[in-house]
Amino acid sequence: MNIKITGSGSYIPTEIVCNSDFANHKFLNEDGTPFAQSNDIITQKFKGITGIQERRYVTNDLLTSDIAFIAAKKAVENANIDPETLDYIIFAHNFGNVKQGAIQADLLPSLATRVKHDLRIKNPKCVAYDMLFGCPGWVEGVIQATAFIKAGMAKKCLVIGAETLSRVVDPHDRDSMIYSDGAGATIIEAKDGESEGILAHESATFAYDEANYLFFGNSFNKTHDPNVRYIKMHGRKIYEFALSNVPNAMKECLDNSGIDISQLKKILIHQANEKMDEAIIQRFYKLYEKEVPAGIMPMSIHKLGNSSVATVPTLYDSLVKGEIENQELNKGDVIMFASVGAGMNVNAIVYKM
Repeated sequence: MNIKITGSGSYIPTEIVCNSDFANHKFLNEDGTPFAQSNDIITQKFKGITGIQERRYVTNDLLTSDIAFIAAKKAVENANIDPETLDYIIFAHNFGNVKQGAIQADLLPSLATRVKHDLRIKNPKCVAYDMLFGCPGWVEGVIQATAFIKAGMAKKCLVIGAETLSRVVDPHDRDSMIYSDGAGATIIEAKDGESEGILAHESATFAYDEANYLFFGNSFNKTHDPNVRYIKMHGRKIYEFALSNVPNAMKECLDNSGIDISQLKKILIHQANEKMDEAIIQRFYKLYEKEVPAGIMPMSIHKLGNSSVATVPTLYDSLVKGEIENQELNKGDVIMFASVGAGMNVNAIVYKM
């Protein structure tokens, strides 16, 4: 039995926000004091480190569950399945539905239940639930779907990663420029055939010292309502954590798959920070005493920013549909999914097309 991705879909928001659009933001330090540099210098340095030139935000009429439904419907159609045959809908997100200007997230009913409702699925045996796992949520959702299928509990699962981070960012925090919105979805199925699909996976949670590297906190503008909370992070700690732990998890996953590193065609890594991703890949190949092959790491962060759980599935969907310049996937190619995020959580999957 092979466990494969048989369909994919995504929703890329229509509102393009360039770095220059932050020119009038009043960026502050954590203690509320202004930065010495101008916004032009801040955004130039930001682009040099993260690689982000622009990002996408959803329009005011859409919620996280709305864009997830659009991506899910595309994935169902791409897989050519009847949605009534789905056994699980696993929806990875972190902040629920947040309306523009709201101060409270809406998680009742669950976002997965809303997607099931919007897909008009009548089958009560299709179990829908949400998963909070930080940015690696979609990858972990695929791992859970794999476990259900291996256990005989499911044959088809819909795994979604969607987020509207633009609604939980502090406009006075320069880290707000990193985040974006988006949704990606995949159908995971058991299929007969040659040895392909998911070959190995690896997951870990580091929480002893690392639990609060990402957290919800007050605005850096001390005049803001203290009851309104925003996504915050200790960027340097996350960077050092990722470089120390993600390459090791990737190696363990690859070694367990039985695949030689020379056979790896692409690495689809969470689009968090271009410099960080490049450093992770460098360290990963260094563990095998190998040079990084050209073109091994497709990137979407330059135009789409960091949409958390949506970065990997939207990258995959764009790649399989030939929408990324000078990048392609072919039958038989071995690829790796890898991610890191709040928790701190790390995971990886080795997959044969």
